[in-house]
Amino acid sequence: MSNPYQRRLSLSGVNTASLSEGELKQLVHQILESGIHGISFSPYGADQGPGSHLGEDQLRSRLDIVRPHVQWVRTFSCTDGNELIPSIAAENGLKTIVGVWLDDNRDNNEKELAAGLEIAGRGHADVLAIGNEVLLRDELSEDELIDYLQRAKSAVPDVDIGYVDAYFKFEGHPRVTDACDVVLANCYPFWEGCPAEHALLYMKEMYRCAVRAANGKKVIVSETGWPNVGTNTDGAVPSFDNAIKYFIDTYRWAEQDGIEIIWFSSFDEPWKTGAEGDVGAYWGLWDHDGQPKYF
Repeated sequence: MSNPYQRRLSLSGVNTASLSEGELKQLVHQILESGIHGISFSPYGADQGPGSHLGEDQLRSRLDIVRPHVQWVRTFSCTDGNELIPSIAAENGLKTIVGVWLDDNRDNNEKELAAGLEIAGRGHADVLAIGNEVLLRDELSEDELIDYLQRAKSAVPDVDIGYVDAYFKFEGHPRVTDACDVVLANCYPFWEGCPAEHALLYMKEMYRCAVRAANGKKVIVSETGWPNVGTNTDGAVPSFDNAIKYFIDTYRWAEQDGIEIIWFSSFDEPWKTGAEGDVGAYWGLWDHDGQPKYF
């Protein structure tokens, strides 16, 4: 990508509050040109959602959009075509946090786990994430989740095994933390109603909470982001300015402190309005057609 702006801004020490929209876009361009650690890769089109079958051509097309800007992609499932993503990512020099989707459907959990272990066995899972927020959603017991984690560790002992949940769940479930090789912590100032001007400080405290719970294990921020459209969550307001500034501030911190962050998300997801309201659809760096929103 060529830089469309004349003056190159320094990311270090920048005060996003004082910048124009053009300057903010320039900084996003610079960050993505240099490359961020990773992104949540949900490749659904505008009329798709979980349960839709994803074809290889669509996966390759969507991955081509994000590939120049990231080192890692994170997936959420190992069925319905999602199981193809890790091998395609590897072909393109990317690493993958492979998500094994778990919920209260135990039969489907077995299909997901078997597919995830097959991917890992082929060497295409750099981290295997067993479950996403099942404790937060109260869909599995702690003992059930630990059993899935232990089965994965026994089957692919050379692959790092983790579990994804809200950062505070790892303090409340130390046995789950102990069963993980790596702690995958979702950190969302927005969903906790934090005003945008305080979001980075709040985010840092979320991360410190996860680090304390991890007891020396590696912590990856597996999700964070800010929507640009939708309904407020208390003092947290979706807007273009708040979303773009949160992205810049987050990756300035990541660069300075060496924090591994998986941004949420790659593309806007219209299907999420059913579960999360209007705001659920607008977390992408690209819109659902694959057009960049902030650069």
